[in-house]
Amino acid sequence: MPKVKWIIDPVHSEIEFKVKYLMITNVIGRFDRFDMTVETEEEDFNTGKVWFSADVDSLETNDHERNGHLKSPDFFDIAAYPHIIFESGNMKVDGEVGEISGNLTIKNTTRPVTFKVDFGGVTMDMYGTTRAGFSISTEIDRKEFGLRWNSILEGGGMMVGDKVRISGEIQLVKR
Repeated sequence: MPKVKWIIDPVHSEIEFKVKYLMITNVIGRFDRFDMTVETEEEDFNTGKVWFSADVDSLETNDHERNGHLKSPDFFDIAAYPHIIFESGNMKVDGEVGEISGNLTIKNTTRPVTFKVDFGGVTMDMYGTTRAGFSISTEIDRKEFGLRWNSILEGGGMMVGDKVRISGEIQLVKR
């Protein structure tokens, strides 16, 4: 079967993260610059292999000071580790649901991660370009990736939660 390459449409895609802050609310952030390619056999996403990279310097939480702290050596250390990388081993899509398993690398620490996938389908746009859409989500423990900074609150508890929810709306373009 012929291999098909898909690339991300960054205008119609987004990657976000959510983490507990002060143990009472969530901070939501996003990466504004990222790249993704998917290789499938024909248009069968059950055979897909995924490669993804996020530019950590593009991190945005709507708070300039917090953005700077997250980019510092306390967290992502973008001078030493400018990218977050995900490479899949397996992509399984059965109808509208599936999963993508692979290795996520943050700060030179690689761990296996599985993303839940909601497959939106494949369609052709008004210009004759074939597109595919996915919603993805997973949860990681940030400390497993070397993101260990925290502060104890006066009333007890920690300033930043350990669990980070990662989600994305992905639109791919067939090449």
